[in-house]
Amino acid sequence: MKDRIYVCHTFYHVYISFLKELALPGEEQGKATLCLSKMSNDFGDLKERLLSLHYFEDVLEFDEKREDFFPELAKYKIDRGNILINMFYRIRFTREFAKLQAPFVPVDFKQYRNIYVFCDSDPIGLYLNMNHIYYHALEDGLDCLKTLDGARVTNRGHFAMKARMAAWNLIFIENGYSKYCIDMEINNRSVLKYDFWKYIEVPREALYQRLTREDRELLLRAFVANKKQIEDCIAKSKETQNPILILSDPLCDLDTRRQIMKDLIAEYGNGGIVFIKPHPRDHLDYAKEFPECPQFAPSVPMELLNFFEGIHFDKVISVFTELSAIKFADEKIRLESDFMDRYESPEIHRHNDKI
Repeated sequence: MKDRIYVCHTFYHVYISFLKELALPGEEQGKATLCLSKMSNDFGDLKERLLSLHYFEDVLEFDEKREDFFPELAKYKIDRGNILINMFYRIRFTREFAKLQAPFVPVDFKQYRNIYVFCDSDPIGLYLNMNHIYYHALEDGLDCLKTLDGARVTNRGHFAMKARMAAWNLIFIENGYSKYCIDMEINNRSVLKYDFWKYIEVPREALYQRLTREDRELLLRAFVANKKQIEDCIAKSKETQNPILILSDPLCDLDTRRQIMKDLIAEYGNGGIVFIKPHPRDHLDYAKEFPECPQFAPSVPMELLNFFEGIHFDKVISVFTELSAIKFADEKIRLESDFMDRYESPEIHRHNDKI
């Protein structure tokens, strides 16, 4: 029996996995497996860099498949106009999806004592539940339930009934509501509109604060493929009067995303140099579209920029990305839904308002 495995869908997930491991007593470290899902993120050469560190026991890749990869599932998703009939087909969908996912799962999860899953809304959560495998869920992003409480948004209407069915393992609901999810780790309970007894508060700040110099060096070796590129960007920011940094979000279509960045630069740039940190899942080519803006590598979690000496910005701006972990800015501006109302219909992004 192996000790533990982390199922990660983003660079941030891998970063938090490191923080959790580094918080363990020294003799317990080095016994975990990392499983990198390729479903929604291109990890590039991260697997090779992680293996070269010899910190994790193993690093695996998971060719996780979305439901639309299996066209035979579509018939179960048709709205038949009756909640009971819809639930009957949802039960069949849940079971069939788990069976279809099985050939792509790279490891026998039953061989691990502890399984940690970031973003169990992805198919891995459903797979584990249908195979009666207990796991711990972790929030997808820092305080992400504040913006999108996915369990309640996607199951609005008769939620109590659906939650009961998930607790019986007839259907699957993310974020702790399904039977085989033991608990869900979150950063800050106070930001939640809807609490749940399975939520466990584990503040990220405490994990950041306990990092030693050696821990930080390990993290930089893991995530930073081109340290000089970041250092050059920081040096340029020192030469800039009132430097600002804009964090992109994977929002809307590419044309709208391009317009959002133009507007943010115009509103906050004050005619000076604007720095951009693209989101890893934002596929707009910012280097091509905004060649005048120095850019940080998308694959480096923004929290790691805290580790670079001399980094400082007057302002850091994002639309939805949570900024509380950033230590290198005088002012942090999170624009949220009011800003996005300018670019798309409010019901598209005001997710929690639908509950």
